[in-house]
Amino acid sequence: MADFIVGLTGGIGSGKTTVANLFAELGISLVDADIIARDVVAKGSTGLIKIVEHFGADTLLADGNLDRSKLRDKIFSDDSERVWLNNLLHPMIRESMLQQCKDAQTDYVIMVVPLLFENGLDRLVDRTLVVDISPKLQQQRTISRDAVTAEQVKNIIGSQASRAEKLSKADDVIDNQGEISALKCKVLALHNFYLKLASNS
Repeated sequence: MADFIVGLTGGIGSGKTTVANLFAELGISLVDADIIARDVVAKGSTGLIKIVEHFGADTLLADGNLDRSKLRDKIFSDDSERVWLNNLLHPMIRESMLQQCKDAQTDYVIMVVPLLFENGLDRLVDRTLVVDISPKLQQQRTISRDAVTAEQVKNIIGSQASRAEKLSKADDVIDNQGEISALKCKVLALHNFYLKLASNS
């Protein structure tokens, strides 16, 4: 069991997944909130059944899976609907993440959580790591990666903690505006640092 948990976060398009994968290449277990969030709304799951009951059958695709873009439209245009969805899914996601951390066999574990601070999940970890890029770069990367409009990106960024807030709460920060080679060096340095912290915890 991993006793030491690092919470990895950053705004949309910041490169959290890239950083997480670099830790995985060093042999560290990842617990990814996004993957767990997909699992709790998988076809036939309790989460999906409750979503359909609340939002209606048009949130389903023809194959019975969740229509994510339809759901996204509903929750980002109405704050109360987003709150309802969060109240349904967050307890399920939190329970599953903690179980996976318990089951991890590495010296420490990286918990990848896009809304680490927003959802108070930083209370579950021993240390927080923020992947940081400029808002302009964040917008460019997200638009090209997700084929979304600038307006949608602004809404998503607006629903997340501000850059200043994330940076003020972070124990560690990785600037991800440079080359991948520089990023690898930063991750390796932090990896060695976390191994020391984990051995002393």
